[in-house]
Amino acid sequence: MKRRRKAAGFSVGEFVVYPSHGVGKIEAIELIKVEEMSGTEMFTISIAQEELTLRIPVKRVAQVGLRKLTPPDVMDKTLATLKGRSRISKAMWSRRAQEYDQKINSGDVKLLTEVVRDLHRHDQKKEQSYSERQLYAVAIERLTREVAAVKRIGAEEAKEVILGCLSARRTRS
Repeated sequence: MKRRRKAAGFSVGEFVVYPSHGVGKIEAIELIKVEEMSGTEMFTISIAQEELTLRIPVKRVAQVGLRKLTPPDVMDKTLATLKGRSRISKAMWSRRAQEYDQKINSGDVKLLTEVVRDLHRHDQKKEQSYSERQLYAVAIERLTREVAAVKRIGAEEAKEVILGCLSARRTRS
């Protein structure tokens, strides 16, 4: 098993975003023999919050949507989205839920931020369905993990940054 430190623009120890799971850390880049095929170079990525280890062929990085963390200046602009007005379509909930799920799993931090903004409820008395709460929980968790990794802060502090942006929206309205 041959190990490398870099491949396809990524390095061992680097934090990356895998679209359907969020932030993970590249633990290794190694040549692995798969069945009868010759060695395939693979990234081994751990996603600690989900206690998950992924192996992704280096050749398929673009195909699976693996990306680097959002640069800090872009993250700041993206977080400003949270201060804007919610944009909730008039479509039936099942269609909106499907759209939210696609945005969450897209790997695009801007789309993820929009989901957090649109599903966040300032008024805790306002009813929110179980599926809305579930989608919101997944979206804010993913955004929190990326903000924490980008800003090099803890998850609690990252969540406070996000909630601070969301509360700024309330005071502007």
